[in-house]
Amino acid sequence: MSHHHSEREPLSSETKQALIDALRRIVPADGLLTDEESLHPYECDGLSAYRRLPLLVVLPTEVTQVEAILKLCNELDVPVVARGAGTGLSGGALPFEEGILLSLARFNQILDIDPQRRTARVQPGVRNLAISEAVAPHGLYYAPDPSSQIACTIGGNVAENAGGVHCLKYGLTVHNIQQIKVITIEGELLEIGGNGLDSAGYDLLALMTGSEGMLGVIVEVTVKLLPRPERAQVVLAAFDDIAKAGGAVGAIIAAGIIPGGLEMMDKLAIQAAEDFVHAGYPRDADAILLCELDGTNEEVSAHILKVREILKQSGATEVRTAVDEAERIAFWKGRKMAFPAVGRLAPDYYCMDGTIPRKRLPEVLAAMADLSKQYELPIANVFHAGDGNLHPLILYDANTPGELQRTEELGGKILELCVAVGGTITGEHGVGMEKIDQMCVQFQPLELSQFHAVKEAFDPKRLLNPGKAVPTLHRCAEFGAMHVHNGELPFPELERF
Repeated sequence: MSHHHSEREPLSSETKQALIDALRRIVPADGLLTDEESLHPYECDGLSAYRRLPLLVVLPTEVTQVEAILKLCNELDVPVVARGAGTGLSGGALPFEEGILLSLARFNQILDIDPQRRTARVQPGVRNLAISEAVAPHGLYYAPDPSSQIACTIGGNVAENAGGVHCLKYGLTVHNIQQIKVITIEGELLEIGGNGLDSAGYDLLALMTGSEGMLGVIVEVTVKLLPRPERAQVVLAAFDDIAKAGGAVGAIIAAGIIPGGLEMMDKLAIQAAEDFVHAGYPRDADAILLCELDGTNEEVSAHILKVREILKQSGATEVRTAVDEAERIAFWKGRKMAFPAVGRLAPDYYCMDGTIPRKRLPEVLAAMADLSKQYELPIANVFHAGDGNLHPLILYDANTPGELQRTEELGGKILELCVAVGGTITGEHGVGMEKIDQMCVQFQPLELSQFHAVKEAFDPKRLLNPGKAVPTLHRCAEFGAMHVHNGELPFPELERF
């Protein structure tokens, strides 16, 4: 994957000096990092395959400082990459060598909780889980729960439109926020969204959510809170065949039941998680489904019976219901710790994130198993089965020559497979650096031109997170040529792109 930057002249030493002098006047002394040792922690996000050092890191503490920093960068033509906790998985916070890394880590205050309105106003550096912890005394919580929820911050959740285990029933970040405050590259503060349920004009809140730091820098978020369900219970089902487990997912949804969470793990992931967490998973199963039902007592009781019946009819070899809260937490802990657990199986892994129509799940899993054999790279699957959001983890060793390249190629094939069955190349991690070539497969030049026009409207100089998320048409032409050059496209039904 060639990561050629957008053609930009390096900054002159005068510009660099002017930048540093001006930043010293804007932020406190400990808010500017320039020596190489201090820059290293910022060289990558959760996608560690790509690393770059920024020119410098700036850590403002006030909104007015962010405005001044962006205004300054706009005047001096300096690129800016905003960063939260750095838990992202698509390289969205990868720094730019000729630009600044703007960290929002110090914006970590919960500004206001309104239990009557069921909202909380928070700064972008507040951790996802900290919101639920703060509002728990009011019997409320914040629904989206990415696996990284103990570490990831709300600003990054908005930038990536993060999902999580419970997004099947409760929606993604975009469905759980009401208002944001954003600073443009010109240093102007915009309030987007409002306190009403809907506002007139274009839905800029939805546009900003998932815009991956390319349209503005988020400095405040008003999140919606939900009352804690009266009861939540989880059912674990084991299968001797991953396709049967895929079929069961469709059957549950078809029965009109929307679980709070519906997750699937395959054999590799089950064994890794079990060795790591000891959640009590059946080690010999080819797949397990975790189905959480929440709501009122009566509702949950009725649904548990129905779901158990569906799972058995779908061929489950074993169905267990968590007996108490401790067992429910253990079942989920295995799932939430699956990513780090898989890290014990190989020196490196590459986490993909594609989404497919639920009904195509069995055939996509079969096709992925074939690709895994073809590339001689094991794939562990852990995913949000309920909404068809796959997270294949390709296991590899970066120290073996050519293996990262083979892994990236296999990852690309998996994403193209998702598009071929009517899906998309990302569910929640965003495009960042990682999937930029696959954007060329999913979107046609006209659509990409529209994306660029939106970018142009907010950031005409292309200083915010340059080179991420939306490929240039030039890049797509190169990617297309590269594909055709290697013979026919991997999936004949994709020929029309």
